Formats: sequence, C-alpha cells, structure tokens
Amino acid sequence: MGKVLIWFVIIISTVVLYCLMKVKAESDELYEELMKKHFYGRSDDIPASDKTEHLKVKDISKNYNRYSALRGVNLELEPGLYGLLGPNGAGKSTLLKIIAGILRPTAGSILLDNEPVSKLGEHYRAMLGYMPQDLGIYPEFTAKRYLLYIAALKGLTEAQAKAEIDKLLEAVGLSSNAEQKLKGFSGGMLRRVGIAQTLLCNPQILLLDEPTAGLDPQERVRLRNLLSALAQHSIIILSTHIVSDVELIAEKIILLREGQIAAFDTVAGLVGKSTLEDVYLTYFQKEA
Repeated sequence: MGKVLIWFVIIISTVVLYCLMKVKAESDELYEELMKKHFYGRSDDIPASDKTEHLKVKDISKNYNRYSALRGVNLELEPGLYGLLGPNGAGKSTLLKIIAGILRPTAGSILLDNEPVSKLGEHYRAMLGYMPQDLGIYPEFTAKRYLLYIAALKGLTEAQAKAEIDKLLEAVGLSSNAEQKLKGFSGGMLRRVGIAQTLLCNPQILLLDEPTAGLDPQERVRLRNLLSALAQHSIIILSTHIVSDVELIAEKIILLREGQIAAFDTVAGLVGKSTLEDVYLTYFQKEA
C-alpha cells in the first residue's frame, strides 16, 4: 500500500510538472511568434513623432440607434493637461475612443493641425497613447514581455523598446516586478502597467480613461507628477469622475453631461471662490 501511494504521488507530481512546463512553453511560443511578427526585421530608422500643436474636436456626435452618446461636441486643445469630468454614462469613454480612432463618429471630425486624422493613418496612430478602462493583457506574460509586445505594435525596434521599458517601469514603480507574470498583479499594478504601455514611444497625444482606478494615494501622486511633466509638450486628456485627480494639475476642465459639453474652462475660471468639487456637484447633483 505504501509503495502504491508513493508511485501515485510521483505520477501526480510528474503530471503537474508537465502541465506547468507546457503552459510556460506555450507562453514562450506565443511570445516568440508575436515578436517575429512585429519586431524582427524592423529598421532602427523610425522617425520620431512630430510635435503636436493643435487638436480639434469638431461637431462630434455619436448615436447608437435612438440613444445619443455624444451630441455636437466641440473642443480645441493645445499641449497641456485637460481634466475630462462627468458622471458614469456622460460619454467620456466614447469621446476618448473617437479621438483615438477606435470608434467612428456619427457626425463631425477630429482634426490634427487642421488635417482630418482619418487621412493621417499610421502617422496619427504613432502620435497616440491610449489607455482604456479595460486593459487587454496576456496573463502568462511578464510585465516586461507585455510591454515589449506593445512596443512592437507601436513600431519601436527591440533595442529601442528595451531601453525605454526599463525607464517606464521605474517611472510607474514596477522595476522590481518586471519579470513577474501579469496574472499575479493586483488591479492597481495592472493600471500602472497600462500607464507604462500608454507612454511608450513618447506619444504627443495621451488619452487616459480612469487611470487612477485602483491606485493607492502614493501612486496617484506619482502619476500626477509624471503627467504634469509630460503636459509641457503633449496634449493629455485625463478622464475621471474623481475631482481630486485633476484639480491640482489640469490647465483646463471639460465637464461632460449627457453627451454635451456643460463647461470648458480653466480651473480658476470654473471655481472662483468655490472648489472644483462644489462646481462638479452643482453641475451633476441630479446624476449623483
């Protein structure tokens, strides 16, 4: 009976070990396949993105059957940080997806330096950094492997990517977790990976959809400091329903209500002698 039990344990252990090795092999194989598809054979002579001067959202509307997610949205944006505030369902995510080129508007257009972005193609996409609310990840990839894959999609060579990724992981406080698999990351850690992938390739337009969700206070401060520095030369739109995320760093605030611009002004212009939290509640108390 004892020998049978020992052999049973050995067989089970072998099967478990084989399964683990197979999962790792499949993960490695997937990684190599993706890298061959997007990295290998690329030239180091990839032109840097041009400096962005002016992004215009012109008469943007988006309808889903009888529901209007956006109605006649107009914005003119120059380098700086813009806080996009509004309750859930106001149309914030829809607006960011249209600017990112993921959704087509029902009416209106997005212009970059007076050129429709629909005609700019790859040139426009190379200037974008977009962080959606829900990140699509490969759970068996490490943080570094995942970022290498995203870098390949963005057109960086492997040499360029490795140097940049190390800096970005340090910037978001994940240097010590670079070789850890994403499936073991907390929600806040995954948001930081998402922030890092958004910053790859030094984008001139940053679109961040609820980037602080799941971040602790220390990491929120780290993100605010990072975005403040980037806003010197990039157009950044930070979508959130948490007023404190943008009150201290945004140059202007976009208040979106029921798919329309309720207000677009500097923090000082909106607040006066009040607080941004009070202004937000005044505009959205019925939705709260």
